[in-house]
Amino acid sequence: MKVRFIFNPHSGRNRRDPSLRERAAEFIAHCGWDGTVVSTERPRHATELARRAVDEGCELVVAIGGDGTMNEVATALVNTPATFGLIPCGSGNGLGRHLGIPGAGRGAFRTLSEGCVRAIDTGRVNSNPFFNAMGLGFEADIAVRFSRLTSRGLAGYVRVGVPAFFSHRAERVTLTDGTGRTELEAFTLAVLNSDQYGNDAVIAPGARVDDGQLDLIAVPQVGVFAALGLVGRLALRSFDRGRGVVRRQGTHFVLERPQPGWIHTDGEPRAETSRLEISVLPRSLRVMVPRPAIPSARASR
Repeated sequence: MKVRFIFNPHSGRNRRDPSLRERAAEFIAHCGWDGTVVSTERPRHATELARRAVDEGCELVVAIGGDGTMNEVATALVNTPATFGLIPCGSGNGLGRHLGIPGAGRGAFRTLSEGCVRAIDTGRVNSNPFFNAMGLGFEADIAVRFSRLTSRGLAGYVRVGVPAFFSHRAERVTLTDGTGRTELEAFTLAVLNSDQYGNDAVIAPGARVDDGQLDLIAVPQVGVFAALGLVGRLALRSFDRGRGVVRRQGTHFVLERPQPGWIHTDGEPRAETSRLEISVLPRSLRVMVPRPAIPSARASR
């Protein structure tokens, strides 16, 4: 099998420990695959490298990095015969956690050789694909601030999130979907393919990446105590039942804001227009995931 591993030396763990590049090369040799490991050199470079891999006939293209690297590599593989593989090394690893893909050193490489292929949906906001989540408002503000940090991880989110919470204000958003037009005062708004942001922070309980639907979650301006309650609901998987939280499911959303501003796609900030058209491409990306556990005879009795 012809494979290509794309290593981002600037993603979370990779910055601290670049040995995963060598481990990937050793794994390719161990499996007897025809493959190489290449490193990214700049933003969006992973997409270029992945497109080249597809053009060269690679059957498996693997991202070694965080959610941003995942997005860049997967973008090039949508609606192609190539399968996407993931060695999660970032701060949140939302898609990897949702799919049950273990982290580096915990079975991620083994998943590539012993797993199975699952076809998942792709979200699109204007021309930008996303595979886990996109959002605007508070979470886009955090994405912008987080992108400027040199040291990230969960502590980094807390470090930028607290001041952003006190400075950010809700914005008026007009939502158009299958139910009509709705005016929202959204402190933060996410459209998700999976059920979570990452770090097992489940915001859309029950959401699935292969149901042909996207889940929209809008949160109004809240005070400190209400915000703490919502944080608790993330762990309890009941976030969408929080007071004032709006949840919609559909295949197409249009969001209109008073002016252009920041959004994020899979945690990466992007400056976008005031009108955001969001749609889903059902089962458009082939992903290597762990095989489902087969219940033992004793467990099934």
